[in-house]
Amino acid sequence: MSKKRLNVRVAAAEVVANVCRGQSLSTLLPAYSERVEEKDRPLLKEISFGCLRWYPQISLLLKQLIKKPLREKDLEIHTLIACGIYQLMHMRISDHAVVNETVTATKGLSRPWAKGLVNAVLRNFQREMPRLMESYADQPVFRAAHPKWLLKKLELAWSPAVAADIVSANNLRAPMTLRVNARRNSRDEYLAKLQDANIGAEKTPHSDVGIVLDEAIDVAKLPGFAQGDSSVQDEAAQLACSLLELSSGQVVLDACCAPGGKTCHILESELNLQSLVAVDSEPRRLNRVEENLCRLNLQANLVTADVSALDAWWDKTFFDRILLDAPCSATGVIRRHPDIKILRKPADIAKLAAIQLQLVNQLWHALSEGGILLYATCSVLPDENDQVIGQFLATNANASVLNIDADWGIKTDYGRQLFPKINGNDGFYYSRLQKAADNNSE
Repeated sequence: MSKKRLNVRVAAAEVVANVCRGQSLSTLLPAYSERVEEKDRPLLKEISFGCLRWYPQISLLLKQLIKKPLREKDLEIHTLIACGIYQLMHMRISDHAVVNETVTATKGLSRPWAKGLVNAVLRNFQREMPRLMESYADQPVFRAAHPKWLLKKLELAWSPAVAADIVSANNLRAPMTLRVNARRNSRDEYLAKLQDANIGAEKTPHSDVGIVLDEAIDVAKLPGFAQGDSSVQDEAAQLACSLLELSSGQVVLDACCAPGGKTCHILESELNLQSLVAVDSEPRRLNRVEENLCRLNLQANLVTADVSALDAWWDKTFFDRILLDAPCSATGVIRRHPDIKILRKPADIAKLAAIQLQLVNQLWHALSEGGILLYATCSVLPDENDQVIGQFLATNANASVLNIDADWGIKTDYGRQLFPKINGNDGFYYSRLQKAADNNSE
């Protein structure tokens, strides 16, 4: 017997509540999407993403609207009201329908006692909205809809204008960007296929295989997608491949490879590598890499391991190229993962930087002399980028920085930093390190 379908607003309230309890949106949303009617799945995604995107702002409003804080076990009522406020503020559903449907959802949450509370809070918000908005107008957290600690980090790292642009881009939907498979068609040929399918699109400014769509669509509607004509990948991530300077016969490592976009791009770009080893610590995520490779008819040596534990997986064959897309705060992709605003904590940044430095130091042992290690993160925080590379260089005399001569991002001490652009690339950082001959080796 199939499970009973969830009301879409019940599902959204539970998704947001579980994010508040520490779970990730990317894990929750697919599971909950299966539990609502197919026609309601776009609405579930919109409410969940939107409520989380504006949660720092909405939570301040709720402090005034709900006089007596709800118990932890009733968090779903708090998030249900938050989802209702998001709809009233940002969606084109009639106010009457939003209030009625949100009140009705209390039954689906098995909390019928909250019906009157939800109705009263939402109607009070409708009446008091101008006053409430005015009362918070001078508060940076409210205006920016970002946690205070992150705003401070951005303001310390970058100019006020750049910090403001990052915040603005984070609060908008990310564009859907494709990477054209050059093995199967040129970018111009694929643009023509999209045009024939009445799908609006244009070339990306920096990646020579990138296309950004006018509107996001189901990949099943993309011409030739199932056959491998294109893949979904942000333009900033597409830039990694050219920075590796790939050539025939090389042995390549893609560390922390999931979900496999860069793995596939490497294989599409250079047909005659000696081998490509792709490592990730989670079997579930490696399954996704395998699916992408299969769709594109590509092959790589997939390894489930902690990539920093070299003795557990490395066969002592040195790599000519290493791509380290390091685990990071993901502050450059908040628009794709708005739950970061809730999940990420100030103490996480130093912990992540320590992991990043350990990874570079460990993988350096596996790089051949003359080889290139490309360090990448989807972070806009120098703590995880230039500062990590600076610490690494201070203790590794056989490492030097290769200049990245490019027209994208801004030059930093040791690499280039991209910021999230409205209708453009995500926030990303790259640094290229080359290994010299070790004159002290035995």
